[in-house]
Amino acid sequence: MLEQKLKAIIRDVPNFPKDGIIFKDITPILSYPEVCNAIVNDLVLNAKKLEVEVIAGIEARGFLFGPLIAQKMGIPFVPLRKSGKLPYKSYKVDYNLEYGTASLEMHEDAFTKNARVLIHDDLLATGGTALAAAALVQNIGQVVGYSFLIDLEFLSGKQLLSSVTSSIYSIVKY
Repeated sequence: MLEQKLKAIIRDVPNFPKDGIIFKDITPILSYPEVCNAIVNDLVLNAKKLEVEVIAGIEARGFLFGPLIAQKMGIPFVPLRKSGKLPYKSYKVDYNLEYGTASLEMHEDAFTKNARVLIHDDLLATGGTALAAAALVQNIGQVVGYSFLIDLEFLSGKQLLSSVTSSIYSIVKY
C-alpha cells in the first residue's frame, strides 16, 4: 500500500539532469507528513532486522530520511558528503556517475571501529554512488545493508551492490 501511495506522489521530470533521463522527484512527498512518517517507520523496521548501529546518508537526498531513521532508532547519523564539504579529517573516494564523475567524503571519526552501518539514499540507479559510499564506510565499519525509497530495477544497481551485502531494501520499484 505504501508503494502505491508513493508512486502516486513521486513526480517524473523528463530530461533532467540531462536529455533522455526521467528524474524521479521525491520532493512532493515532503508535503505529506503522514506519508513521511510511514516511510520512516517502514525503513526503521528494515534497519532493526539488521541490528544497525549507524545510519550513513548520502548527500543530499539521503539526508531527508536518514536522520529521521537514526533518530527513531536512537542511533547516530553520519553524513556522506560531496568533496570539500566536511571541515575535519576525512576519507575520500572518487567514483563515476551515470552522467559524470564525483567524490564522496566521510569524517575519519564518524563512528566507532567495526560499527554495523546501514547506507541510506533516496534512489538506487546504477549503484555507483552507493558502492562508493560502501568504500568509505568500510574504512572503519561494516556495511550491513542499504535502504532506498526507490529502486530503478532496469538499471541493475542491486546486482552491483550485492558484492557488498545482500541486504538491499527499497520501498518503490520501477
